[in-house]
Amino acid sequence: MITWQWCRLDELTSTQSYRLFAVRSAVFVMEQNCVYQDMDGLDIEALHLIGWSGSEVAACLRLLAPGTKYAEASIGRVLTAAAFRGTGIGRDMLALAVQRIDREYPSQPTRIGAQAHLQKFYGEFGFQTISDTFLEDGIPHVEMLRLGA
Repeated sequence: MITWQWCRLDELTSTQSYRLFAVRSAVFVMEQNCVYQDMDGLDIEALHLIGWSGSEVAACLRLLAPGTKYAEASIGRVLTAAAFRGTGIGRDMLALAVQRIDREYPSQPTRIGAQAHLQKFYGEFGFQTISDTFLEDGIPHVEMLRLGA
C-alpha cells in the first residue's frame, strides 16, 4: 500500500530526506546515466509529493509555484522507483498533483519539461506538447503545457 504525503523539504526527517534524494539519484543519475546537478536549489521552494511504501520512496515529484522556475506552476523530478513501475502509482501520483495544482492555482497553466517518450502519458492529464524535441542531459525532452481547469 502506498501512503501519499505532500510536504515541504523541512518537514521531512533527515532519514526521509536522504531516502528522497537517494531514489532521485538512483533513477536520474545512475539508471539514466545523467551527470547533472539534481539539488538545484528549487527543492527548498517546492511542495513535494512522496509515495511511501513503508519507509521506502516508491514515487515522487515536486511542484513549484508560478514564478519559481517558469512563469507557470510546474511539475518536475517526477519518478517511480524501479521496483514500483507498472503498478499504476505514477498515474495516481500525477492525478494527485493535477488536483493540487487545480486547487492551489485555479485557471492557471502548468508547465512540465517531459522526457519525449512520456508525451502520451502526460497527455492523459491534459498536457500538450509546445516545443520541438530537444536534448537535456543527453535525453530527448519536450516542453508541455496544461491549461488551468
